[in-house]
Amino acid sequence: MGALDRDWARKDGPPAPPHAPRQSQSREPQWARTMQPPPPRFGGSRPPRPRRPSPKRKLRWGTAVVVAVVAALYLPSLLSENDDFPPTLPFSSSSDAPPPGVGASDTPLGVPPDVGYSDEFVLIEPPDPSQDFIAYDPCRPVHYVVRPEDAPDGTDGLIEAAVAEISEATGLQFVNDGTTSEGPSPDRDSYQPEVYGERWAPVLFAWTNEEETPGLEGSMVALASSEYAEVPGEPAVYVTGQVKLDAEDVTGWLEGPEGRYEVKGLIMHELGHVVGLDHIEDRDQLMHATAPVYEIQDGDRAGLALVGTGPCVPEL
Repeated sequence: MGALDRDWARKDGPPAPPHAPRQSQSREPQWARTMQPPPPRFGGSRPPRPRRPSPKRKLRWGTAVVVAVVAALYLPSLLSENDDFPPTLPFSSSSDAPPPGVGASDTPLGVPPDVGYSDEFVLIEPPDPSQDFIAYDPCRPVHYVVRPEDAPDGTDGLIEAAVAEISEATGLQFVNDGTTSEGPSPDRDSYQPEVYGERWAPVLFAWTNEEETPGLEGSMVALASSEYAEVPGEPAVYVTGQVKLDAEDVTGWLEGPEGRYEVKGLIMHELGHVVGLDHIEDRDQLMHATAPVYEIQDGDRAGLALVGTGPCVPEL
């Protein structure tokens, strides 16, 4: 369903085993009693680049990236390097992050379902090797928006349906904030208060093309990524992401007898990357790079359930 070419990706050796569910992070940080908490740090794809200082605070911006590639008209994809998401992003405003804890609950908003044991999944490497895995904060909703421009005919409801399945499999609570005119960008800002208010920017779904998104050239049909942030002493968590879908190639998929079903599977595969799953060698899993699998399988379910138990970090 996709292809990955990053030197930090877990490509060799057996799939990572499941880890025990993580508990909510409710302890008081050392700096909680000070007048001004330290700022969050913003992460990038491994290996990290040196931090770049801002006039006000030191930040590390970037993107934890998984590239999903699917060949047009159902052909197997080719491995390709993705330069569309650079590991350094620019600052977006005079304030680099939203107020801490916006939208955060004291407890997870949902829990993943009980699933049978499977080790047929691979987790995206966290920025800190001592951290078991990286995921979205389950104590706050994952907001998303859709840019409907250039959406192919016949795709109505597919993004929402794919989101619903990933939400059920992870326990993460997704909130549809409607449509946006924001376009995809390798330099997308994680915090855009003038557009989305004082909270992290929502996950962006965009129908696009290879002119707007050069990473979609050739057989590339989709790209997915999430961006993370961290504060000292707390785990890194994802705060926003992007899913870029090649409208022209998806139109070709829709000409097949099961086109809508397959496109929904493509979007679910991309969302698997967004929430923290890497590619798996097992061709029976949705998260395989190129196999024609369009439903969540046992290994996928185990991995999705795990990333739904990430830490709560109200300090962000």
